[in-house]
Amino acid sequence: MTDPACVQRWWRRAGRFAAPGVVLFAGCTGLSRADRSVSDRAVSVPPMPNTTQQSAIRQASHAQPVLPDPRPAQPDLPPIAGVKELTGEVVVTQVLARNPTLAQMTAAAEAAAARYPQVTSLDDPTFGASVAPGAWGSNEVNGGYRLEVAQKLPFPGKRPLRGANALAEARAAGNEVEDSRLQLTEAAAAAFFDYYAVERALEINRESVRLLGEFKQTAEAQYKTGKAPQQDVLQADVEAGRQRERQVTLERVREVAVARINTLMHLPPDAPLPPPARTTLPPAPIPDTPSLRAAAVARRPDLHALSDRVAAEQAAVELALKEFGPDVEVMGAYDTFWQENPLRAQVGVKVNLPVRLNRRYAAVAEAQARVAQRQAELARATDRVNFEVQEAAAQVRESARVVRLYETDILPAAELNVKSARAAYTAGQVPFLTLIEAQRNAVELRDRYYEAIAGYGRRTASLDRVIGGGALPSPPGPASPVPPTVTAPSVRPLPNQNP
Repeated sequence: MTDPACVQRWWRRAGRFAAPGVVLFAGCTGLSRADRSVSDRAVSVPPMPNTTQQSAIRQASHAQPVLPDPRPAQPDLPPIAGVKELTGEVVVTQVLARNPTLAQMTAAAEAAAARYPQVTSLDDPTFGASVAPGAWGSNEVNGGYRLEVAQKLPFPGKRPLRGANALAEARAAGNEVEDSRLQLTEAAAAAFFDYYAVERALEINRESVRLLGEFKQTAEAQYKTGKAPQQDVLQADVEAGRQRERQVTLERVREVAVARINTLMHLPPDAPLPPPARTTLPPAPIPDTPSLRAAAVARRPDLHALSDRVAAEQAAVELALKEFGPDVEVMGAYDTFWQENPLRAQVGVKVNLPVRLNRRYAAVAEAQARVAQRQAELARATDRVNFEVQEAAAQVRESARVVRLYETDILPAAELNVKSARAAYTAGQVPFLTLIEAQRNAVELRDRYYEAIAGYGRRTASLDRVIGGGALPSPPGPASPVPPTVTAPSVRPLPNQNP
């Protein structure tokens, strides 16, 4: 609103400085630099709104999407305090609560929602004043001045269409926030299972080194009794050295896995983490693929965002058609240049003449082309989603079968093979290399088993993302209470009001 004191200064200045034909427009912030110096710097930039005012601005945005609070929850407290074993559930919860990506996307969505009251508002009214300075103090003519107030009114239907376009873009931005949430959930689950796999590999490595020490003692006993050559003892040392080399590599992989989880949780990369949970749950069956594809098309937020953008472009087409109608400007004035009193009060109307048809036809064609572009983009994205679901479902079923195969057939046979080879070597029936090879195979197969479990978890998380989240059983991992120090972001709904 216009400051009354500022208006009074304009009037004082009008009497001193205005030349014939000069019109002074209302609005302190519209004054030039020279004008501000003439008014003794009395005009200042309006202060930024306080917290209460900012909240009121957000409430006035009338946007439909439901946006999460971008503020991280209690960032100075330990995110996983009191957790003895890390699970995928804990990692996902902490990542969603702390990762700044959601704050970034939420801020973008709030910026899009704040466009609605801007595009649906009328232009500011204009105020004009003019004087004839040569008439002041003249003995021949009376002094004259003119005051005018005008308001521009757009062609009917333009403002609602602008609002529909802004609301559709805001909904699209809100769906992009949810898409980012799904991607972060998948990334967090994948990072956890990388950590899980390397911890199990280190555990197997330590157990293998211990068994190789026992094999070496057996080989030394056989060598002392003349039942085995010294090469068996040396072979045990060589194999132990290989396992220690592998431990160095695994420790590096573990360091990277920890850094990935901490980075996702917005923590220092070297922050300590509790060990991953040891026990796993058997792979759970998933629904049939056609049902998953239907769920994905109905649930995927990126598809909803593209659909919202199609609606925004369709509103833009309607708005371009409205440009063929004229806008109206109504005005009221008081003009003392007219010496007759009845003629001084005036009202009037101005309209633009939409005669530049080529420009308007081109604007309509551009808007229609953008609708076709968005529709084709939506169709392509739908095809991609259907393929992703088909691929991800096949991978999850493959991983589930592999995990079961290891548990029921491969690992029991590998353990039995090691026991048999150890007994046969002690009895002098097989060479030491056979025992080493059996142990090496058992270590490799156990590594591949835990990697299969981690792969099943990663693929399940990927399938959950491609179908829009929340429609699958949890991947392997024991249930664990969420730490009380950090909670997921709260949800702040914005008013739902049509333009």
